[in-house]
Amino acid sequence: MAKKASGKETSVEEKLQALYDLQVIDSKIDKIRTIRGELPLEVQDLEDEVAGLETRIEKAQESLKTLEAEISAKKIQIEQSKAAIKKYEEQQKNVRNNREYDALTKEIEFQNLEIELAEKHINEFNANLENKKEINESSITKLDEIRKEWELKKSELAEITAETRKEEEGLAIESAKAEEVIEERLLTAYKRLRDNARNGLAVVPVERSACGGCFNKIPPQRQLDINSHKKVIVCEHCGRILIDPKMAGIEEVVEEVKPKRRSTRVKKD
Repeated sequence: MAKKASGKETSVEEKLQALYDLQVIDSKIDKIRTIRGELPLEVQDLEDEVAGLETRIEKAQESLKTLEAEISAKKIQIEQSKAAIKKYEEQQKNVRNNREYDALTKEIEFQNLEIELAEKHINEFNANLENKKEINESSITKLDEIRKEWELKKSELAEITAETRKEEEGLAIESAKAEEVIEERLLTAYKRLRDNARNGLAVVPVERSACGGCFNKIPPQRQLDINSHKKVIVCEHCGRILIDPKMAGIEEVVEEVKPKRRSTRVKKD
């Protein structure tokens, strides 16, 4: 790993090497996280779904209790109306005139209407109650299924994390140390490039005369500038920092150019 030389300014070549060393470490961390894949997000989504279903079931159970209480209240009301009717019918036997009889008859009619209305409400409440029970039972079944899947995914994630934790922690320490030898301006640019790149590559070598990130061709003069290590050069297409293949430990393949064969045909006069 490139380190700042004591008592002298870090060369461009050393800066580029330090950036590439950091990229290698961070790419290893990315690979470990790729192994985990979408599991962390899946676990979080399932956890949120479990919480949502639990809340829905809790509210549904409260609603069921409310409906059962309403049904009980209406049944009590019916019994009270029946008792009142019985009382008014007894009173009709001892009335002194038609006016009193008619008044009691109206009370009996009113109580009968109250009974009919209460029975209608009970039927409505019962229908609603059955519907909510079915929905609640469906939610409970779904919750059991989602919770099992959640527990399974959590177990998988914990197993993978346990296997890679030590390596990832070690690489994280290496990454932090590698960052210490890179000047803040370059480090900020490097991190911004990594955040914007889908594959997390901010520093790439030139391979087969093309950018190792976006694979666009690099002009010959620009390749010479990259190989000279005199300044930090970025890809004109994707903005990634470019280094020469040797710095990345890559053997550059040079295509052999075969000379054209001269014609041996004798020109006739």
